[in-house]
Amino acid sequence: MADFPTSFDKEALLQCARGELFGPGNAQLPAPPMLMMDRITEISGDGGLHGKGHVVAEFDITPDLWFFDCHFPGNPIMPGCLGLDGLWQLTGFNLGWRGWQGRGYALGVGEVKLTGMVRPDRKMLTYKVDFTKALQTRRLTMGVANGIVEADGEVIYQVTDMKVALSES
Repeated sequence: MADFPTSFDKEALLQCARGELFGPGNAQLPAPPMLMMDRITEISGDGGLHGKGHVVAEFDITPDLWFFDCHFPGNPIMPGCLGLDGLWQLTGFNLGWRGWQGRGYALGVGEVKLTGMVRPDRKMLTYKVDFTKALQTRRLTMGVANGIVEADGEVIYQVTDMKVALSES
């Protein structure tokens, strides 16, 4: 593992979005408003249910978030794809945190279940990513993980087999 902390505040996440945390050309989070978390509370390369690594992060929900005005007017709901993107963001972040080189790209997801909604009255999302595979070879750097998103402690999204790769190009 690289010599990075095991938790990150918002400023550190913004440094990652600017390409300053893992270095130029390496894993990078998107900038706001597409940054889908406010802090990472836990990260490892050997924790989680499978001992292959994990990430736990939080996103504060406020009624003035950008997506509530446009999805859907008069019936504000956070798009489920943004929750999935947050899980992909964290999967790629974990690969960069390991010190692995390259820019992150989502490759796919096995199954997605949406069983709840994020409305403006929710207070916090918690993302939990659990790696089932993390590998680095001469030709491939990739993580495969399952994830859940909780809204105020209630599981609302579940995904299996998220795939993120790092590429030098």
